[in-house]
Amino acid sequence: MQALPDPLSRSKHPLQLLLFVDRRPVSREQIRQVRQLLEELGDAKDYDLQVIDVTEQPHLAEHFRLLTTPALIKIAPEPRQMMVGSNFLTELRKRWPRWEQEQRQAVAPPPPQASLDQPSKSSGTYELAAASELLELSDEVFRLKQEKAELEAQIKFKDQVISMLAHDLRNPLTAASIALETLDRGFHPKEGQVSGLTPALITQVIRQARSQLRNINGMITDILQTAHGRNAELNIHLQPIALPNLCYDVLESLRDRCEAKSITIETDIPADLPKVYIDEERIRQVLINLVDNAIKYTSDGGKIQLSALHRTTQKVQVSLCDSGLGIPEDQFNLIFDDHVRLQRDQDESGYGIGLNLCQRIIRAHYGQIWVDSVLRQGSCFHFTLPVDIN
Repeated sequence: MQALPDPLSRSKHPLQLLLFVDRRPVSREQIRQVRQLLEELGDAKDYDLQVIDVTEQPHLAEHFRLLTTPALIKIAPEPRQMMVGSNFLTELRKRWPRWEQEQRQAVAPPPPQASLDQPSKSSGTYELAAASELLELSDEVFRLKQEKAELEAQIKFKDQVISMLAHDLRNPLTAASIALETLDRGFHPKEGQVSGLTPALITQVIRQARSQLRNINGMITDILQTAHGRNAELNIHLQPIALPNLCYDVLESLRDRCEAKSITIETDIPADLPKVYIDEERIRQVLINLVDNAIKYTSDGGKIQLSALHRTTQKVQVSLCDSGLGIPEDQFNLIFDDHVRLQRDQDESGYGIGLNLCQRIIRAHYGQIWVDSVLRQGSCFHFTLPVDIN
């Protein structure tokens, strides 16, 4: 289809027509019918017809406030007229005599000071091209402003992450270092053993070091994943997995943190639960994030419950409930947004990316994640996973 002329060009025809169409197959026939009727009504040298595809130049459709296609618009000579609908050909035939009269009245020699290289501002083609350029520039300015705002938000977020990461890494690094130093002080290379520590205490120290290193790894994993952007595609490697084993493994890795706050862990995970078809490490990320949050927002002596049920023939539902602070109902969806942190969380460690990452992972498994909560009574996070049907 024809493009608009250069804004500095000037049509040699006083009668200028625009035909707006879309990409439907019927558009070719509509173009043919209009051209055939125009050839029947007048000489080709007496008018200028331009065909515009609204999918390629939507700013022009916006400029003329088009609601439907096809549409035929006379832009010169004035006054401007528009015909739309299935009977616009009949309307064109009826209006043509009047247009011919307007055309003859519009034909006049250019004033002495006017140059053919400098279009008159009253030219319909010039007006159209100028409006087109103005709308395109407006769209470009709007797009650049959006990009600028997004870049500023990313820079601000990265500054916050660097500051919080430096702060949050200090605690688990210190705990892991203390555990290793404890083992190192009592270790005798010649004897190949650790003195002054019972086997049970050695096991506990090693478990503490491993737990803290997992916390560090989780922080770095979340940050790196977010660095790829919210629209980045997650690499998912699906395989049949026994969900109970994964759940118990995650709880065991965080048991020390629960014991430090005297939090009771309850489970309700049927042994005959069918295998799920998932990326094990990604779902481990989700479970660790949710359990970690539950521990963080549950007071000393509180309770956490992890349960699973075979919800349908194709889905297993996992639920993680706590007796913590709870979440206001109007913020149930907000907490899954990228970089969002509730007012209550400003003094807590974290980056506002954990739940958003969980949501992306669950959606990549064609599942859903949501929350139920009552203020000061606790929260329950639920998500679904596909059952392995093989």
